[in-house]
Amino acid sequence: MAIRGTHDASARVKPKESFDFLHDERVRSAFYQLLTAGVVGWLIWYLVTNTAHNLEVRGMNTGFGFLSATAGFDTDFKLLEYEPGVGTYGRIFLIGCINTLLVSFLAIIASTILGFAVGVLRLSSNWLVARLALAYVEIIRNTPLLLQIIFWYVGVFALLPRVKQSLDLSAGAEVAFLNNRGLYTAWPIPGDFFWMSIVAFVIAVIGVFVLKRWAHKRQDDTGQQFPTVTASLALLFILPGMVFLATGSPLDWDVPTLQGFNFAGGAALPPAFLALLIALTIYHAAHLAESVRAGILSVNKGQTEAALALGLRPSRAMTLIIIPQAMRAIVPPMISLWMNVVKNSSLAIAIGYSDVVALFMQTALNQAGYAVEMVGMTMAFYMFISLSISGLLNIYNKRVQLVER
Repeated sequence: MAIRGTHDASARVKPKESFDFLHDERVRSAFYQLLTAGVVGWLIWYLVTNTAHNLEVRGMNTGFGFLSATAGFDTDFKLLEYEPGVGTYGRIFLIGCINTLLVSFLAIIASTILGFAVGVLRLSSNWLVARLALAYVEIIRNTPLLLQIIFWYVGVFALLPRVKQSLDLSAGAEVAFLNNRGLYTAWPIPGDFFWMSIVAFVIAVIGVFVLKRWAHKRQDDTGQQFPTVTASLALLFILPGMVFLATGSPLDWDVPTLQGFNFAGGAALPPAFLALLIALTIYHAAHLAESVRAGILSVNKGQTEAALALGLRPSRAMTLIIIPQAMRAIVPPMISLWMNVVKNSSLAIAIGYSDVVALFMQTALNQAGYAVEMVGMTMAFYMFISLSISGLLNIYNKRVQLVER
């Protein structure tokens, strides 16, 4: 027995591995990574030094000191205070970035809502509705976005009535006007205690979130549903409304009025902004609609049949059963679509919208002349926004993916 035990113990002893520096896989992996990093670093160093030398030979200035220099031009659309001859090129860059983010953010929200609606309509049992949705998708997807932007700017907004014949979009209330110079609407002016209504609204939003979690837990435990939509809407409107009335309605409106050849007061959106927003929304919604349709079709039909067998209405089955499962297939292409919305907004330069490309990389570049720095800053801005969108949606994508055991 002793001899057998000794033999078993010796059999479990692993032989010593011989280390060969030239043929070891770990060494080769580290070597090639260091080699790649070195080559990339050398290329970057060569490009930077070569560019700096060429600029110096031509007598061109380099550096980012121009950002504090005053800019001598104005823009027709800005959300930050700026005065020509006083504001700096750094201020111009911020204005261009904010203008780009504004139109991109609104286009992302609108195209997502419209894309989901059209994607669902593509699968409608109504022949006419399904064919209309198909026609919209095929026509818009197969037409260049630049042509659509120019069409809305030249073929729609440029043909609107003049200022004195403006269209009253408020049905006689005279608080919203549309003409060939843009959209003019009333703008709220908050009073001293309006912040209390904002705090009440934030509390209501938190309450809606807590209510939704409680309703889900209650349904899981008892099987009984709670009318979360009605309760949430009541909470969102009643609580801030009561605070708003209790504080004396601290909100006034700056209404646009016709003075001379244009409107004064209120808020104004130029035709270029409206044309770009509509074109970006319609174009990307058509692409998202196909992703939504494909995502819904990827869900097994048995899921729909089981939901209908349990007594759910088709609309409830779609929103509670099908769409949540289809999001696993919809989110990955939607990431690229949202990034394309931001990047395609740069086509606004064709119609004169004051985005970061038109303001900073065109007008400011022609005056200041710091081409490398300005182009690099613009590229870094778009890259940062795209990576941020990708990172946030990838977090959501991981949450909706199936977890395999």
